[in-house]
Amino acid sequence: MTSPAVDLTEAEDTGQDGARPRAAHEPLGAGRAPAWILVVTGALGLLASFVITVGKFRLLEDPGFQPSCSIDSVLSCTNVMSSPQASVFGFANPLLGLAGYAGVTLIGFGLLAGARYRRWYWIGLNLGTLLGSAFCMWLMTQALYSIGALCLWCMLAWAATIAMFWCTTLHNLRHGIVPAPRRLVMGLLEFPWVVPVTWYLVIVMLIATRFWAYWQSLL
Repeated sequence: MTSPAVDLTEAEDTGQDGARPRAAHEPLGAGRAPAWILVVTGALGLLASFVITVGKFRLLEDPGFQPSCSIDSVLSCTNVMSSPQASVFGFANPLLGLAGYAGVTLIGFGLLAGARYRRWYWIGLNLGTLLGSAFCMWLMTQALYSIGALCLWCMLAWAATIAMFWCTTLHNLRHGIVPAPRRLVMGLLEFPWVVPVTWYLVIVMLIATRFWAYWQSLL
């Protein structure tokens, strides 16, 4: 009996339906699971970006405005939105999210409809989600150790970006779009949940330890 890992890695040399060898230059689609992951995470990121953008503009119009996600001094979207880190490139950060997450959502819907993309497109998507994840992690460190407050909608965007990055990375490793040692690829495909779960747990641990006194006060 062939192991699941071998089955998955064999997909590198076949087309999407496994019927014939796939040349490296041929366009490649994706299964329903990764397509839906891109749709859902893209939509969640788009929702978060939209809410944050609206709150940012309302805050610019009225400095006394309090977004609904501002609960206290720690869970405070106001403190995050009004910080310099919220406009790193000279404009509101969520404007990048509105474009990026919308693009990912459309790619996911395209895959569900049977679209197939070339290798450079998949690599571009992987690089884009990698940069997005890195930016989210930088914003997380700023929120924890510089601003000293958390934005619930921002955390939703972080979680969505990590999921879409890992989904794209696994797809590209599975089909040989991103080269990697065979043993590494087989291990990641055998246990695809290890990296994102560990990533999320590290974030939860950092948040818990940074605001430990605050969480204790809620008990």
